[in-house]
Amino acid sequence: MPRATSDRFARRHDPSVKSAAKKSGKTLPNESSGPSSSGTRNPIFNTERFGQHILKNPLVAQGIVDKANLKPTDKVLEVGPGTGNLTVRILEKAKHVTAVEMDPRMAAELTKRVQGKPEQKRLEILIGDFVKADLPYFDVCISNTPYQISSPLVFRLLSHRPLFRVAILMFQREFALRLVATPGSSLWSRLSANVQLYAKVDHIMKVGKNNFRPPPQVESSVVRIVPIDPPPPVKFEEFDGLNRILFSRRNKITNACFLAKGVLEMLESNWRTWCSERDKVIPEDANVKAMVEEVLEETGFKEQRAAKMSVDDLLKLLSAFHDVGIHFA
Repeated sequence: MPRATSDRFARRHDPSVKSAAKKSGKTLPNESSGPSSSGTRNPIFNTERFGQHILKNPLVAQGIVDKANLKPTDKVLEVGPGTGNLTVRILEKAKHVTAVEMDPRMAAELTKRVQGKPEQKRLEILIGDFVKADLPYFDVCISNTPYQISSPLVFRLLSHRPLFRVAILMFQREFALRLVATPGSSLWSRLSANVQLYAKVDHIMKVGKNNFRPPPQVESSVVRIVPIDPPPPVKFEEFDGLNRILFSRRNKITNACFLAKGVLEMLESNWRTWCSERDKVIPEDANVKAMVEEVLEETGFKEQRAAKMSVDDLLKLLSAFHDVGIHFA
């Protein structure tokens, strides 16, 4: 059988709301004496518990797997396999699949689908939280992503070493569009810049809400993420720290962003720490505000807005701050 590793994540499952209601003789608000007209609940699993929406359209599932261009030698990481509608198709093409599933009931259902089949030996199921799990080596990641872990999932993948070849990930439509946004567009954001520093992202497929059971309240999209290899020699905490300041008010000029409450105090503290670590003498008349304004003036970004700054612009600005000892993490 596929190995399921679970210590801290295994849990007792409470009776469903419907079962409890039947035992007490109560009627649920959306339940009538006749056939239920509600399409918001999964008839088998209480998917609301983990924010899961099972992909039911086989054509969409096959399309997602095809976009990964899997090789017979590939090891695949799948996040949130649910009942295995994507998994069984991945197993047809890949050498091995590691599926990370939060819900033990879903994992049990997936186990049943491959039990006694040749694919059984090529599937490993890890029961637990993907964000905290120890990830194995993998060439490709495929995911029908639970929306609440979209951002942690992306950055967990991009920080994983060794780098994977490609990730095919399904997200809420707006989140996906932010990943592929360009400078100057309405969706260009801190998320866009942080991801595009480390990867090339393409929007490859729209998926309507009716392709899921239960249907979510939003539309979905599939994106392709290809890590930049080798990754740029930039400390993520520094790049993100700069972006946190600039994109907090993305349509304000950069000079105004650095004058926001607490920003200069934080930068001065970081600068003094940097000087102390390098045994540099701190002048009595040191003025971090003047240093920041000088950097913005010299780089030509003083009147620029984060909403229109490219990744290259942000890197240029970060480098200029580092040259005078100003850091953001």
